[in-house]
Amino acid sequence: MKLGLSTYSLYQALNSGKMTVEDVIDFTADHGGEHVEIVPLGYNLTEQPELIDTIVSKAAARGLEISNYAIGANFLLNDQDAYEQEIARVQREVDIAHRLGVKLMRHDVASSPDVSIANFNAHLEQLANACRRIAEYAASYGITTSVENHGFFIQQSDRVQALIHAVGLPNFKTTLDIGNFLCADEQPIAAVKNNLPYASIVHIKDFYVRPAGQYPGEGFFTSTAGQYLRGAVAGQGDLPMRDIIKMIKSSGYDGYLSLEFEGLEDCELGSRAGLANVRRIWDEV
Repeated sequence: MKLGLSTYSLYQALNSGKMTVEDVIDFTADHGGEHVEIVPLGYNLTEQPELIDTIVSKAAARGLEISNYAIGANFLLNDQDAYEQEIARVQREVDIAHRLGVKLMRHDVASSPDVSIANFNAHLEQLANACRRIAEYAASYGITTSVENHGFFIQQSDRVQALIHAVGLPNFKTTLDIGNFLCADEQPIAAVKNNLPYASIVHIKDFYVRPAGQYPGEGFFTSTAGQYLRGAVAGQGDLPMRDIIKMIKSSGYDGYLSLEFEGLEDCELGSRAGLANVRRIWDEV
């Protein structure tokens, strides 16, 4: 297992200009990270391609692996030209992943206000076709692409599996986020167990969870069924973090664990404390 940090964890500092992506790499190394996951929010590798070589050089200088490249995408498009353009755009992002030297890449798949199972089933092959073509393209670089359980439309463990099986390629898997199942009101331990065999990388995230109908105040958002969620420092929220990490460790998983912090607390505190908590829990279980 290799524990590291998603650059998204320090988005507050990146977005404000307090940190650059080079600073995030330094921060990760300084706090015991073994890899860095590149999520281009707060910086942009398509508009700033010179950053690609900067990231590669900086990570190498600090002894960090670059684990994964994660981008947004949406193939739930009715216009065929727009659909083809989106596939082509994501394939160009695969080229960036190759330049970064990663063997793992996550791209989003769909977004829709209609998150019903009927709408999912109606569009499954359309989504699978796009993912299949991108995975086939990525295979020439030896890259495994993946869908993450987020965005509400493909968030439940069975929907993620349905898409993986519909794509039907060995280099299309899932970026398994242990916290995001709560957004679709799925119990995290069961969902993680369901999808762990399909994981290319595991995201560690924590949430505060409050009941539907009892608004807790600023910073919370609602799950599909209306319960309230707010990002937390990993190990300090309401996920059964110790049980989940023990299950991951017991499964024999030996890939990347990537911390994602998205709470209201200071992002440097959240990232630093989260890394320390995950490392300590992994060693204890």
